[in-house]
Amino acid sequence: MNLLELDDLCLAYDTPHGRRTVVDGLSLALPRGDIGCLLGASGCGKTTVLRAIAGFEPVRMGRIVLDGTPVAAPSLDVPPERRRIGMMFQDYALFPHLSAADNVAFGLRRMPKAERRLRVAEMLDLVGLADSGNAYPHELSGGQQQRVALARALAPSPELLLLDEPFSNLDVDTRERLAFELRDILKRTGHTAILVTHNQAEAFAIADRIGVMKDGQLAQWDTPYALHHHPASPFVADFVRRDALADERARALARGR
Repeated sequence: MNLLELDDLCLAYDTPHGRRTVVDGLSLALPRGDIGCLLGASGCGKTTVLRAIAGFEPVRMGRIVLDGTPVAAPSLDVPPERRRIGMMFQDYALFPHLSAADNVAFGLRRMPKAERRLRVAEMLDLVGLADSGNAYPHELSGGQQQRVALARALAPSPELLLLDEPFSNLDVDTRERLAFELRDILKRTGHTAILVTHNQAEAFAIADRIGVMKDGQLAQWDTPYALHHHPASPFVADFVRRDALADERARALARGR
């Protein structure tokens, strides 16, 4: 069964010069337990789609359906807090004055204290930070901060997890390692997730299904294998090949070759 469905989605902004369409006619379906990814260059509309799913952007046309229930359409806007969605941001958005444990506990304030303490310990152990609960964000590496942000997003048991460029602030080696760790964690917990990135290596390491975006439209929504071996258009074929070459160059530079 599909947990997430986007049906002919259109997103637009009103500007002083008129309405600007950012996403036009985008449709996709993501089964429960799968990891999806929107992949594309900066400005293609992928983060706007993520924000609309979360409830932070209005839908001009089409609709968004979560677990069989419409949550957004031109005449419908279920508030973000009622969508049971967790979100992990590009800059992690950790509270600097709170410890790692307190950051994870922040979204669990309605949970009984003893239960909350157990849930925080469980989440920190899940992301490999069982002994770092008392550390503050500035005392943690970028990779560790990313893990805390993931633990915080998963702690309330969201139906859907949204990740906006979660590895962009990390070096190449750390990014690759954490991409595989993230997939392992999401598969072990059974969470459905959708990731936004411009990095093909991340997309192919994490996702079960990838959507290549261009100028606000979905060029292809398919498995990683199909994108490589059966691209739907010359653009997709060129994008996959070109991005793979660029990633190889980035790895070589990072390793001093």
